[in-house]
Amino acid sequence: MTEHRSRRSTERARSRAATGIPQLPLRHVENPYPPMELLSADQVEAIHAASMRILEEFGIEVMSAHALSLFEQAGAEVDHATSTVRVDRDLLAEALRPAPPIFALTPRNPAHRVRLGGNGINFTLVAGPPNVHDMERGRRAGNFRDYCDLVRLAQHFNCIHMLGNQVCAPVEMPANTRHLDTYLANLTLTDKAFHVSAIGRGRALDGIRMMAISRGLTLEQLAADPGVTTIISVNSPRRFDEQMAEGLIAMAEHGQPVCITPFTLMGAMSPVTLAGALAQQNAEALFGAMLAQLVRPGTPVLYGAFTSNVDMKSGAPAFGTPENTKANIASGQLARRYRLPYRTTPGSASNAADAQGAYETLMALWGAVLGHANLVYHAAGWQEGGLTASFEKLVIDVEMIQHMMEFLRPIEVDEGELALDALAHVPTGGHFFGEPHTLERYSTAFYQPILSNWQNFEAWQEVGGLDATARATRLWKKALEEYRQPEMDASVREELEAYVARRRLEIGAGEP
Repeated sequence: MTEHRSRRSTERARSRAATGIPQLPLRHVENPYPPMELLSADQVEAIHAASMRILEEFGIEVMSAHALSLFEQAGAEVDHATSTVRVDRDLLAEALRPAPPIFALTPRNPAHRVRLGGNGINFTLVAGPPNVHDMERGRRAGNFRDYCDLVRLAQHFNCIHMLGNQVCAPVEMPANTRHLDTYLANLTLTDKAFHVSAIGRGRALDGIRMMAISRGLTLEQLAADPGVTTIISVNSPRRFDEQMAEGLIAMAEHGQPVCITPFTLMGAMSPVTLAGALAQQNAEALFGAMLAQLVRPGTPVLYGAFTSNVDMKSGAPAFGTPENTKANIASGQLARRYRLPYRTTPGSASNAADAQGAYETLMALWGAVLGHANLVYHAAGWQEGGLTASFEKLVIDVEMIQHMMEFLRPIEVDEGELALDALAHVPTGGHFFGEPHTLERYSTAFYQPILSNWQNFEAWQEVGGLDATARATRLWKKALEEYRQPEMDASVREELEAYVARRRLEIGAGEP
């Protein structure tokens, strides 16, 4: 125990010496506590039974001829007139059997390898917003310059373990080829794992091939040691569109993981009740997981959850609500029932990097942690219900993630930690400031925040009286100054750039 504490202190000290921002060192994060269970075993089985009825009686619409054929060959009931697939529960269970409960994702730098499943927990950058915002330049359309800066911040902050799919949309670039530019930025500005776009087969294959190039692997070798993943969004209720289905099939053919995530907003795309929404989410997620196994048995699959509610007065999505938090915990119970790694999101509907944004995100983040999520998607930078990637919110989220990481460190109880010698030396009514036990530990004893300000009011005023959002502006700018681009062999960079140039021409000529 003493050796472990000493090693932890050394890691923290090295991290603080290596950067002006006192962030936590890079490490694999484990959740050592038992998962919280909001649902009883009987309730879990009732939701399972309801979701099986959805699959057996109501069915799922699949807008892909290829996917319909795969289900039909496997023995599912396929109505070609309505493109509806009905799946027997025993057929589903048998199909899901090869899906691994734990798998790894290896980027071009093996030090950033992530493990998905078990008690591991990983946090990603926000993905998909069409807009970006910071306090100095305001809200604006997503663009490639901001995209690259946000990716640099993801590389700089150790607690962000991987990137999502496009931290913002660079709208000034052609929509059919800009994924090539963002993949290249991901691979050159970071050496962390990232999500590819699965909107169609071509975008998925480009991401797979570019990761293989960056690692010097063949596609067969990459299939044995996956390097990219993707989010397959279900068009809830009960529809898989053609592009998502084809993207899923391409990923599975190459052994790359897929995360099946129904878009179940209670009162809009799912029933207004939490039990009904969870049953629908469960049916849709398992259906997608089955499709991946039909393509390639053993394809890594994550059980994705995105169940929240809408504002019943306006219909607008709401996140970080009590219902959303309960869904994050309960979805973990369902994922564990099927032995699948679990993904969820700590969202917020706030339009600013403010108190609302913080407390909604933290509420949902607690749900993710208590529910034993393995992949916490959109963990840093999410604002405005996912419509904006915020520089300040990213820093605020990093602070909250680091708080969670330290919370997840088990309490140590040994001779040194019990501090009986120190207690014996300090007289009643005394203090521990000057005790050797304190002096040996004072610099590493507690979590050191990057954003919080613990000065008294007068001292805080003297240094500008900045609130947390204003301090976050200073921090993201400082982080960009401290950023160091990871090295890449010149020949690998040339091969990636040549691939992008070739594919840009092919796509322009109408090839997929």
